[in-house]
Amino acid sequence: MSGKQWWHPEVFATRRAALAQRQAMLAAVRAFFAARDFAEVETPCLQVSPGLEPYLRTFATTLEGPRGEATVLHLHTSPEFAMKKLLVAGVPRLYQLARVFRNGERSPTHHPEFTMLEWYRAGADLTELMDDTEALVRTATRAAGAERLVHGRHACDPFAPWRRLSVAEAFAAYAGLDILATAPDPLAPDARLLKAEAARIGVSTTAYDRWDDVFFKILLDRIEPHLGIGVPTILHSYPLSMAALARRSPADPRVAERFEAYAAGIELANAFGELTDAAEQRRRFAADAALKYALTGETAAIDEDFLAALDYGLPDSAGIALGFDRLVMLATGAATIDAVLWAPVATPNSDGE
Repeated sequence: MSGKQWWHPEVFATRRAALAQRQAMLAAVRAFFAARDFAEVETPCLQVSPGLEPYLRTFATTLEGPRGEATVLHLHTSPEFAMKKLLVAGVPRLYQLARVFRNGERSPTHHPEFTMLEWYRAGADLTELMDDTEALVRTATRAAGAERLVHGRHACDPFAPWRRLSVAEAFAAYAGLDILATAPDPLAPDARLLKAEAARIGVSTTAYDRWDDVFFKILLDRIEPHLGIGVPTILHSYPLSMAALARRSPADPRVAERFEAYAAGIELANAFGELTDAAEQRRRFAADAALKYALTGETAAIDEDFLAALDYGLPDSAGIALGFDRLVMLATGAATIDAVLWAPVATPNSDGE
């Protein structure tokens, strides 16, 4: 079948079973949220600001008005801003299966256009979202007819009790260092301190590496290989500087209310206890925009309407984004994310496989 296009019947037949499982999982997800009184919403893909994460590259386009006026808009990397506006508008529980877009990302576990399952709860905390995540993943896995989540040689049992581990605990256990001690100022962590720790444990760095760069090098090299193996893992309580949209933890001011979920060695979801202070959010946006420009040369717009909604009054809430295609990939045991998509994004001189 080498050289045949993805739509060739012989090639497409190889993904039909996984796509049937995808359909069953999709129906189960919608039933899961309907049973919990969540509204399914739809928000525009085109946004003034696609998100200000410094390391995410975006797609831009021009919206032309009837009189020739032009506005640069972006395909969103997440429906987060619009969904939080709906929280302000008075929708207390909402979810969305959104098409989202991230440029420069294509690998066995990445696709430039993919499905993000995102949900928010007003009046909730991260513990409730952790419980949601465990129940949702079990429901979707059961709908796929699977007993385990599998990626390559790694597997985990989502029906067993999940492991919950703080970032500080993970760095101490697997890297032998106190990550919070390298950030005496939680909002301005000290790269020199963390580089010294990296050198001590044999992780190489460069003169240009920032604290975040070194953090991720250690995370990828020493921590992530242990996450989600055997049972899914929730990694929580991230250093405060690494959660631009999350509120500070009242239990420990050095960390933010953020967690990520891992299964079979794959990052599956990212959650926040939502920041509600508009002035603090503006400050963080400005810092991220400056960093994004320094790293990529891209100028990032700030969504003033989102800040106005925060200022009007975002209720205490928590929200999470889960990669639905990745969950399907793990439940079906597929080797790549393309194998669980109805049709991949085409690239020049490629059969899309």
